[in-house]
Amino acid sequence: MTILRYGNTNTVFLDGGLLIDTDYAGTMQGFYRAIKENNIRVSDIRYVLATHYHPDHIGLVSELMEQGVKLLLIDTQRDHVHFSDGIFAREKRLNYRPVDETKAVVISCGESRTFLKDMGISGEIISTPSHSPDSVSVILDDGCCIVGDLEPLQYLEAYEENAALRNDWERIRSFAPTRIIYAHANSQVFDKENAE
Repeated sequence: MTILRYGNTNTVFLDGGLLIDTDYAGTMQGFYRAIKENNIRVSDIRYVLATHYHPDHIGLVSELMEQGVKLLLIDTQRDHVHFSDGIFAREKRLNYRPVDETKAVVISCGESRTFLKDMGISGEIISTPSHSPDSVSVILDDGCCIVGDLEPLQYLEAYEENAALRNDWERIRSFAPTRIIYAHANSQVFDKENAE
């Protein structure tokens, strides 16, 4: 696993060819530098998965698709693919092209373990909708969890009656995580102290 940081969003590359999240549109040159520094080629990336379809997570998806990377779309994300189109439309200089979801490989969370296994990745994708209805997290069997913009567990008490966030964290904790990778913060070692 390699964490690429070339803007404001952590992008994760999993051996086997899965890229999780991209940064904002207009960051492709930074992305190229980051993958080169880590001995990754675009041709090594088989699929790109967005943890959700906010602009700082999908800015490069269309450009990568044009280079042969396939979009992995979770069925619960279908209605949200174009959430950021209006935001990018106001920034003409970025030359953003909307994601063409008709070319995506669409699977359910229930199918994700088999799909990832076929890529040589041990884990699964789960729905974690407390941040946005289309949010997903990637849970690896080695204990690493890539959670996108999920609010950190230690903030849980600051949100009164946030059952959705509590449910997301209960689900993640059921996998006995050892490391949490957030989109906009350093990863966090997850131990018994974090779990309580």
